[in-house]
Amino acid sequence: MPELVTLPLIQDAATLIRPHAVRTPLLAAPWPDLWLKPENLQPIGAFKIRGAVTAIARLDPAARAGGVLAHSSGNHAQAVAYAARAFGTTAHIVIPDNAPERKIQATRDLGATVELVPLEQRFSRPEELAAATGKPMIPPFDHPDVISGQGTIGLEIAQDLPDVDVVLVPVSGGGLISGVAAAITALLPRAVVIGVEPELAGDAAESFRAGRRIPWTPAQTARTMADGLRTFTVGELPWAHISRQVHDIVTVTEDEIADATRRLLLQARLVAEPSGAVATAAFLHHRHQLPPGRTVAVVSGGNIDPAVLRRLLDAA
Repeated sequence: MPELVTLPLIQDAATLIRPHAVRTPLLAAPWPDLWLKPENLQPIGAFKIRGAVTAIARLDPAARAGGVLAHSSGNHAQAVAYAARAFGTTAHIVIPDNAPERKIQATRDLGATVELVPLEQRFSRPEELAAATGKPMIPPFDHPDVISGQGTIGLEIAQDLPDVDVVLVPVSGGGLISGVAAAITALLPRAVVIGVEPELAGDAAESFRAGRRIPWTPAQTARTMADGLRTFTVGELPWAHISRQVHDIVTVTEDEIADATRRLLLQARLVAEPSGAVATAAFLHHRHQLPPGRTVAVVSGGNIDPAVLRRLLDAA
């Protein structure tokens, strides 16, 4: 097992991100016993800014000055582009060609060079670029700097609601839930962290049940509307955190994700993308599977495609 991210690393990340990321509040939800952590309020609309800023801030200044590389389905791309601009460097980002056009354009608007590739080359093409250029890679989830940056969410939850019982966290590559679990385990060991992912991209849930990482195919995970949660498998370091610090992983259906996205907008007055609504969907539709008590759902992002939003509202 790789060495886990520690609380001091997360606390250091909190200092690094302070000039760049919003310290999001906990909002009482319209549904009893639920609080929402609205990461859709970040400058790039998602939690990813925390990990990207932390990773770029910790680079050797000389290495950072030559530019950075990244790969992403959209939100991490925007975060790296934003952080690179803030630190006065450039970013070359590989994005799969099935990513939402809004996220692709937003990454370009932040000054990054975007390279679109077929979904199957999402991981191989960045490796080629790193070998050819020698530029540092800012990975989306499988790195201690990224995980410690995302862990600042758990740090803030522990500070704002120290008697929380359950923390619900979306799962894709596992960086977010790893960081949150590391912070909550260190600060509030009686609380439980539960992952949530789409039923149509349920590799982490299957892996959790089996006790080993089980990858899914790109074609399988591409079926979900939650485009930010289509990663084929959790990373090695995230898996170490998940297997030791996460209580459970539950899945939600596409209809449940759509319902939660609508209800967050119309009842909680928060714009969430489907990926950001899965934790709330678990509370609304699977509460019988969850431990009782005060619950926090991380609303991980709000960069919803306008066409998707229209379709969801028309179906209401």
